[in-house]
Amino acid sequence: MSDFVSVARDGDVAVVTIDNPPVNAMSFHVREPLHQALAALRDDPTVAAIVIACAGRTFVAGADITEFGKPVQQPELRAVIALLETIAKPTVAAIHGTALGGGLELALGCHFRVADSNAKLGLPEVKLGLLPGGGGTARLPRLVGAEKALGMIVSGAPIGAAEALEAGLVDAVFDGDLLAQTVRFASEMVVKGGPFLPVRNRNDRLGKTDLAAFDRQATELAKKARGLEAPIACAQAVRNAISLSFDEALAAERELFLKLVAGDQSRAQRHLFFAEREAAKGSGKDAFWRKIAQVGVIGAGTMGGGIAMAFANGGFPVTLLETSRKALDRGLATIDKNYAVSVSRGSLSEEARQQRLDLFKGSTDYADLADCDLIVEAVFEEMAVKQEVFGKLDAVARAGAILATNTSYLDVNAIAAATSRPQDVVGLHFFSPANVMKLLEIVRAERTAPDVLATVVELARRIGKVPVVVGVCHGFVGNRMLAARGAESEALLLEGATPSQIDRVFTDFGWPMGPFQMGDLAGLDIGWRNRKARGLTAVIADALCEQGRFGQKTGSGFYRYENGSRTPVPDLEVEALIRAKAAEKGIAARAIDADEIIERTLYPLVNEGAKILEEKIAARASDIDVVWVNGYGFPVGKGGPMFWAGLEGGDKIVERLDHWHERTGKDVFKPGRLLRRMAETGSWESAVGR
Repeated sequence: MSDFVSVARDGDVAVVTIDNPPVNAMSFHVREPLHQALAALRDDPTVAAIVIACAGRTFVAGADITEFGKPVQQPELRAVIALLETIAKPTVAAIHGTALGGGLELALGCHFRVADSNAKLGLPEVKLGLLPGGGGTARLPRLVGAEKALGMIVSGAPIGAAEALEAGLVDAVFDGDLLAQTVRFASEMVVKGGPFLPVRNRNDRLGKTDLAAFDRQATELAKKARGLEAPIACAQAVRNAISLSFDEALAAERELFLKLVAGDQSRAQRHLFFAEREAAKGSGKDAFWRKIAQVGVIGAGTMGGGIAMAFANGGFPVTLLETSRKALDRGLATIDKNYAVSVSRGSLSEEARQQRLDLFKGSTDYADLADCDLIVEAVFEEMAVKQEVFGKLDAVARAGAILATNTSYLDVNAIAAATSRPQDVVGLHFFSPANVMKLLEIVRAERTAPDVLATVVELARRIGKVPVVVGVCHGFVGNRMLAARGAESEALLLEGATPSQIDRVFTDFGWPMGPFQMGDLAGLDIGWRNRKARGLTAVIADALCEQGRFGQKTGSGFYRYENGSRTPVPDLEVEALIRAKAAEKGIAARAIDADEIIERTLYPLVNEGAKILEEKIAARASDIDVVWVNGYGFPVGKGGPMFWAGLEGGDKIVERLDHWHERTGKDVFKPGRLLRRMAETGSWESAVGR
């Protein structure tokens, strides 16, 4: 019928095949011929059953989100599904790969669903700040029950074929030739005879809903939403499936969808969706990839062990190197313990744990790294130490091996200069805990080869990381901006704010925690050590560290942590210390409101991002957003600092920065040229001349 939808016959079973690579998205050029094909097959008396299948590596993996926010072209997905439900003869979706979003909603329009044993099914729209807009919230509860549907839709997490079969989402799971077995299944349904009941008319599961339990579950999920609108709307839509008629629930779902799709949060989350894909392209993307089969990691401490786990989790054999057997054994024991915790939580099987542990080889001899294709250094953050390590690597690593540093701040060019092969050196800045955190800042040095860059970008994806390529400067993108965000933290304390007040402004904004709670979690001694190495001071933080208050690990920092708890408790002793230090400097306390805290922390953050963009340390403003959302907890519903700046208004940010610069004389408030251009043009793209 078209290049994207074809119809074939297997006896009296019609097979409709969607072929819209790479993921068979439900674009208009698919929906239109699909609608035509289904209408023709519905009215064809020689067709006894209809199978909907997909070519390529997956079933329909979602709607075409590039169409969101644009005028709807008919037939839209809801019309295709409505047509499906008018067909009296059995309709069967043959699911392989993934059936996600609009793909699963299309399958829910069929009488039956069968799946390959490796298939995944889900409704992930919440991750784009949306809810399923094609009837998913009204139909899924009718198959799997309201509570199961609530969990699936609010989390957006897909489930496997076996779980889908147990839940009632699919009717059969097959191994082998899925299409042949689906045709046979359809023929069996023909023989079995109808009437075949559309999902919309199946109310048995809904009638068994424990409303009190459902509402408790919805309340708990709402608490975890942290200001995001979509999870709340998803829960309401599933609740509507219980309390309203199908058509009323469908109409309510559409109303909620349209409200979300027009809102700033969904715009922000869709921005991040595309930004992550754009950032992952990196540079040097057209170069050949170097083969990576064996990985070495130097340093078995918290960071090195986490990096080693990240590669083992991706299936790579890892040689873990330490300076002493004692340190090595301690590091390997920590890795073993971390995997054991995952087993106890049910997120990892005992078999998978053993498989991952078998990938580790411990060593104290640099010669054991000779066969590694990639070696990642994760030693103490000191230039001389790192240069010594890279000098040793230069002597033992095979030709063509990629040598990577996990430095958080230091000059990768200077590290590369310690070798005779700077073209093979790259920064791989993992974030702690490295086996959990998604972000990977890939630092492109002056002489990093294009194929090295292309290889590590692809490798990052293979181990489940979100890669962003950045240039060399102190702190790269994330930590350089973090310094700007925190530049006024102590000044705010000395002038009258409290740690808990500032942290509350951050959590109200949508951050998972504020800067002082985060400092306590990370350990105040880390920053103290770095400041001393650079000849810097911090009045309050240094005083706390001098008292042995390093944060959670010592039971006190900016907050108290009682009886081993991780819950921060405001500490009057800290507030007294702050007032005493302020008095020493002749600073009188005054009232500081939330707006001032935002202006003196987040506006400098944006300003530093603009400088980074102007200096071409980051290729795109959206790359900076990806770094901050995935590495530092910037609220996803605000799209990252650069996207949020557009919502906040560049002119407003510049005006307030000018105000604080005039009042304080501090450079952190002096708006950069690119930020001023953005304020004039209204967008980062226009400001940089794109």
